Amino acid sequence: MEYVLKTNGLCKQYKNFKALNRLTMNVPKGSIYGFVGRNGAGKTTLIRLICGLQFATEGSFELYGANSTSGKINDSRRKVGAVVETPSIFPDMTAEDNLKHQFRIIGVPSFEKVKDLLELVGLADTGKKKAKDFSLGMRQRLGIAIALCGDPDFLILDEPINGLDPQGIIEVRELILKLNREKNITVLISSHILDELSKLATHYGFIDKGTIVKELSAEELNDACRKCVTLTVSDTQKAVNALEDSGIASKAEYKILDGNRIDVYAQPNITQLVHALDKQGCELVTVKEHDETLEGFFISLVGGDSHD
Repeated sequence: MEYVLKTNGLCKQYKNFKALNRLTMNVPKGSIYGFVGRNGAGKTTLIRLICGLQFATEGSFELYGANSTSGKINDSRRKVGAVVETPSIFPDMTAEDNLKHQFRIIGVPSFEKVKDLLELVGLADTGKKKAKDFSLGMRQRLGIAIALCGDPDFLILDEPINGLDPQGIIEVRELILKLNREKNITVLISSHILDELSKLATHYGFIDKGTIVKELSAEELNDACRKCVTLTVSDTQKAVNALEDSGIASKAEYKILDGNRIDVYAQPNITQLVHALDKQGCELVTVKEHDETLEGFFISLVGGDSHD
C-alpha cells in the first residue's frame, strides 16, 4: 500500500508537557483518514508539524517519501493544502479576491483557476459579498478553496465542521467527498463529531495522550464495533446480578446506562435471560439490538468520557 504520510516515533515536548509521545501513523494514498482524539490529545500539534508550523522534538515523518529531516520536505509540502484551526481568509475581501490574493502569495501568475475553484466549493454566485458577511459554512468552504489554490494532492482539515449548522455540515461533507472521489485528493480530517466522521472516513487513527492507540480501515472498524443489546429493566443492579450469576455476560461485557437501562455486548439467549432476571425478581421491559457507535468504540479504546 502506498502512503502519503508516515510518522515514526514522533515526539513534541512543551516544557513539562509531551503533546506527542512516539506517535506512529500511516495515511494511505487516496484515503479519507479520520483523525480521532480528545481535546489536547495531540491532533493539532501533529498537523502543525506536518505543515512546517512547528518542529518535532524527536522522531520524524515522511511526506510523499521525503523525510522531514531532509531538504526535500519543502518540495513535498507543496503538494499539501491545509486549513488549520480556522480558515485563513480576509473578511473585508470577496471570495474571488481572497483566492486571487492566495494565488499571488504562492506565486501563481494567472487567475484563470479562480472561477473553477469558486464553482467547486459552491461559492460562484457570491459576487461582491464580503467574506465577513458569509455564513460559517461558507467561510469554511472558502478556507478549503484557499487551501486548494496550490492544486494539492493531500488536504489536511482541522475540525472542518466544528460549529456548523446541519446544512453547513452537509455542504462541507459533500465537498470533501467530491474532492476525494473526483479529484483523487487524499484527505486527513481531525474531528470530534464522530457520527459525521463515520459518513466520510475510509480509514481511522485514534490518538490518546499523544500516541496512536489504534489504526484501522472503515471495514475493520465495522467488524470491530460489537453488536449491542440494550435492555430496559425494572432494576439494573438486579439485572447485573442476573447477568453475572448466570454467566450470560461478564463485567467487561455490559455497561449500565442509568437506573433502568443496561447495554450488553454479549449475545444473550433471550429465554435464558428472562429466566435469570426472573430469579432475581427483575422485570424485562424491552430489548433493542444495535451496533456499537464510533463514539462507543473510541471510548472503549481510551476509557472515560469523550470530550473531543
